[in-house]
Amino acid sequence: MLLVATVVLGLLIGGLTGLLGAGGGILAVPALVHVVGVPLETAISTSLVLGAVGPVAAVAPRLRGGVEWRTVLAASAAGMPAAFGGTAVGTLLPDDVVMLAFAGLMVASGVQMLRSGPRPDGVGERPRSWILRGLAVGALVGFLTGLLGVGGGFITVPALVLGLGLPVRLAIGTSLVLAVVNSVAGLAAHAGVTDPDWAVALAFVGPSMLAAFGTAFLATRLDNRTVQRSFAGLVLVVAVFTVARVFLA
Repeated sequence: MLLVATVVLGLLIGGLTGLLGAGGGILAVPALVHVVGVPLETAISTSLVLGAVGPVAAVAPRLRGGVEWRTVLAASAAGMPAAFGGTAVGTLLPDDVVMLAFAGLMVASGVQMLRSGPRPDGVGERPRSWILRGLAVGALVGFLTGLLGVGGGFITVPALVLGLGLPVRLAIGTSLVLAVVNSVAGLAAHAGVTDPDWAVALAFVGPSMLAAFGTAFLATRLDNRTVQRSFAGLVLVVAVFTVARVFLA
């Protein structure tokens, strides 16, 4: 029964990852803990495995024109070392404090994305400080990856849209590449702290990658407004779930 639940969760979360460029880690961790019964520390490490492998299928249909590679380089340069810092801080803070802060950040991001109009396709004019902003985005997302075991799509996509002016479809493709990079860094940071549940990871990854590959093609056919509003709505739903999980646990 747990195997079936793991496969179903893989399909669901992989589908959301392919469609919206997020949903992996932040949904996988509570799902692994509350549905599959994996301890929190193991769920975080297992989620990082999923974050390192799962987005590969989702980004494949977006490789041509769907990734802003300059931003990937800038954000990765800051994100990988920041993942180690996030892991260190995570050992000092109570889980509830971290999750509530993350939920507040998601609410702010979701509301701002609903208020702002979607960017047209294409990069357009970039702010002069885009390199510094890219480094800042990378540092924030890398830190959260180490802290929470999430690839950062719920933070990366709004940050790329609102901070760097990327259209949402381009932000999603860029976020998926960054999720892989940051998850690998997070796994390295967690090495020796806790090990993934490899059986769960294997049962999860296959269905997740298949679903992500299929929904990624669907996402390329949706207009920016639909994708941006859908993403913002999912961010707000997950934020509410996160707060409820803290207070009802």
